[in-house]
Amino acid sequence: MAEKLPLFSDPNKLPTLIKGEIESIIYIDPEEEYGVVSVRSDQVGGNLIAVGSFINPIPGEIVEMEGVWMEHPKYGLRFEVSSYKVDMPVSKQGIERYFSSSFMRGIGPVMAKRIVDRFGKDSLRILDCEIERLKEIEGIGNKRLEMIKRAWNEHKDIKDIAIFLQSYGISNTYAQKIYNRYGREAKEILKKNPYVLSLDIRGIGFYKADEIAKKMGFDDTHPKRIEAGIVHILRSITDEGHLYLPLDILLEDAKRLLSVEIDAIEDAILRLKEAEEIVLDQGVEGERIIYLRYLYLIENGLAYHLKRIKEGSFRLPIPDLEKIEGFIESEMDLTFSSRQLDAIRMALKEKVMIITGGPGTGKTTIIRTLVKLFLAIRAKVSLAAPTGRAAKRMEEATSYEAKTIHRLLEFHPQRGGPMRDHKRPLDSDVLILDEVSMIDTLLMVQLLRAIKDSSKLIMVGDSNQLPSVGPGNVLKDLIESKIIPTVELNEIFRQARESRIVINAHRINQGLMPYLRSSRKDISDFYFIEKESPEEILSLILRLIKDRIPRRFHLDPMEEIQVITPMHKGVVGTENLNRVIQELLNPQKGEEIRRGKYCFRVGDRVMQIRNNYEKGVFNGDMGRIVAIDRELQLVVVKFDFQEIPYPLSELDELTLSYAISVHKSQGSEYRSVIVPLSSEHYIMLQRNLLYTALTRAKELAIIIGTKRNLAICVKNNRVQKRFTMLKERLKGSMPFQEAPLFDPSPL
Repeated sequence: MAEKLPLFSDPNKLPTLIKGEIESIIYIDPEEEYGVVSVRSDQVGGNLIAVGSFINPIPGEIVEMEGVWMEHPKYGLRFEVSSYKVDMPVSKQGIERYFSSSFMRGIGPVMAKRIVDRFGKDSLRILDCEIERLKEIEGIGNKRLEMIKRAWNEHKDIKDIAIFLQSYGISNTYAQKIYNRYGREAKEILKKNPYVLSLDIRGIGFYKADEIAKKMGFDDTHPKRIEAGIVHILRSITDEGHLYLPLDILLEDAKRLLSVEIDAIEDAILRLKEAEEIVLDQGVEGERIIYLRYLYLIENGLAYHLKRIKEGSFRLPIPDLEKIEGFIESEMDLTFSSRQLDAIRMALKEKVMIITGGPGTGKTTIIRTLVKLFLAIRAKVSLAAPTGRAAKRMEEATSYEAKTIHRLLEFHPQRGGPMRDHKRPLDSDVLILDEVSMIDTLLMVQLLRAIKDSSKLIMVGDSNQLPSVGPGNVLKDLIESKIIPTVELNEIFRQARESRIVINAHRINQGLMPYLRSSRKDISDFYFIEKESPEEILSLILRLIKDRIPRRFHLDPMEEIQVITPMHKGVVGTENLNRVIQELLNPQKGEEIRRGKYCFRVGDRVMQIRNNYEKGVFNGDMGRIVAIDRELQLVVVKFDFQEIPYPLSELDELTLSYAISVHKSQGSEYRSVIVPLSSEHYIMLQRNLLYTALTRAKELAIIIGTKRNLAICVKNNRVQKRFTMLKERLKGSMPFQEAPLFDPSPL
C-alpha cells in the first residue's frame, strides 16, 4: 500500500473536491481519454495520484477535480476523477513547467526558466499579447520566435476547437485531427457543414455528425444531410463486399436512414452526380446502378489493366511445350497429373491465367515447378501473396523470395499508396500470385497497374474459400467471366489422401458431411467433439489448449494452436475467447496497458488489423509483444521481419490473436486449429466459412459443436451476392473506360 497522505490518517476523511497543480504526467492514453497524473495540492499536504478521463493534461495547469478515493491492490491510494475543470498556471513554477512541456516547440526547460525569470507571472500574458518581447530573452532570435509563435497559436487554436467541439458533444480527442484537416478555419467549416466530419475524420461517422448537426440547428431535410446520408450508405456497403447499389435499393435504404421523401433523395443524387462524387450507370438488364466515383473507376481500371496485360507480348522465347514434360519430371523427380501438366503448359503459353483447386491438389507443386522453369529461361520472377504468412509459406515451399503485395509495390507512408505503378512498373517478367481469393478490387488494381505489358501474370487460389474482406469478388468474377484461361485442379494426391483434414475439406466443399469417426487409440489429424452450449464449448477449448493438445500432440499452446471462430461477439466469439485464453496462457505478471476491449501484456500474441504504411505493417500481420515502456508510453511488437514500436494512440491498430475470425485466418496455416461451431453464431454457419477454417490446419483440426450445427454449415451454400460488374465488363456486356483514370488515394 502507498504511504498515507500527510494531512489525513483516516482515508474516510479525505476530501472529494480537490484543487491542485499538475506536477507530472505518469501515463496518458489520448484515444481512450484516460490518464494518470501527479497533482500537488495543499488540501492533502503533498502529492496525490489522480486517474480519470484527462484530456491532453499539461504540467503546470491548475485542476479542480471531483471524485472518490480508491485503494488499488498494486498502486495504493488513488483519487479517481469523475469530473474536473482546468485553469492556466498561476505560480512561476507552474508556468515554467507549462512552457517546458512538449506542445511548446522551440522553448524547452532552459528557455522556459529564462522566460519566467524575465517576465514572472506575466509570462502567459506576454505570449498572448506581446509575443515579440520574447526576443528580449537570450537565445530567442527571429527563427526561434517564429517556431514559438506557431506552437503557441496552434495550441490556442486546438484549445479553442476543443471547447467548441465540447459544446456539441464531440470528444476533445478529435480536436487535433480536426485542426490537422481544416486548420484555423475548422470552426467556420463545421458551422457551414458539420457533415464533412463523417467524410474526413476517422472515428466520426454519419450518425455522430448528424447528432452534431441537429444541435447546430440543421433540420432533417437539409440538402447536406441528405447528401451525406447517401454517401454514408455507398461507403458502408463496401463492408459487405459491394461496389455499387441498384438505385431502388439505395432509395429504400436512404428513406429508412433519413426519413425524408424520395424526391429529396433523388435531387441529392443528381447534385452528387453533378459534383462527380457518384456515378450513375446502367446494369446488364437496364437497371440503374450507383457507384461512389472512385469505386467505379477502380472497377473499370481492373478490367482495363487485365485486358492490357493479356494482350501484351511476352519478351522471352518459350521452349517447346512437348519437351517440357520430360524435363520437369526429371528435374523435379515428380510425376504430374494431366491437370497439373495442363496448368504448367497454360502458364507457359498464356499471358494471364488462373490455377484454382482445393487442398492437396498440387497447387504449391506447380508454383515450385513454374519458378524453376521460368528461371531456366532467365526470366525475372516475382512471387507475392496478400499476407505476410501466405508470402512466408510461398517462400518456404519454393526456396525463392516471396513478398506481400504491399511490400512488392513499395507502399509509401507519406503517399499512402504504392510507389510502383504504371509510371514505375515492377521489374518482373513473371509474377506468380498466391491466395488470390483474399485480394479485393482495390489491391488487385493497384497491383495490375504496376505490371508491364510484356509480363506474365499467374494467379493461384481456391475459389471455394471466403471472398475478400474488402469490396469485390475478384477471383470468382475472373473465373466466371471465362475470359481468363483457367485450370481447375481436382485430383487429391496420394500423400494428401491420407489426411482426414484434406479428405473432409473436400467432402464439405461437395456438400457432404465429414468423416467423424476416429479411434481413441489412433492419432488422427481431424476430430469432431460434440458439445451443446457455448459455455461447454469454451470450457473444452481451454482444456484442449492447456493440457490435452500439448500432452498428446506435443504442440506449444502459445505458438502452435490457433482458435478460429465465425464471429467476434458471444461466449465463443473472438473478443471473449481472447480474454479468457490470455488469462490462461499469459496472466498478468508485470506491466499491462488497457486499450479498448483488451489489456496488452508482454508476451501476448497480437495481430495488426489495418494497414500502416509508415510502419510497414499490414492488415493480418501477426507478432508478439516484447516490451511495454510506460515512461515512453510505447508497446513494442516483434513481427517476423522486425520489432515495431506503437505509441498508445496507435494501439487500436492491434488486437489479441489467440482467437481470430475465419476471415482474418485466410492466407495463413497453423499446425493446429480449433473451430467452435455454436448456435450463438447461427447466422454465420455456412459452408465456405467452415471450409476456409478447416483448410488453415496443417497437422491437427478439432471442430467442437453439435452435429446439427455441423450439418447446417455443410448444407448452407448460400453465398451473399456481391454487387460487382467486373465479370460483365470483362465479358464485354458492360463497357469500361479504356484508360487508367483513377487515383486510388481515397482509400
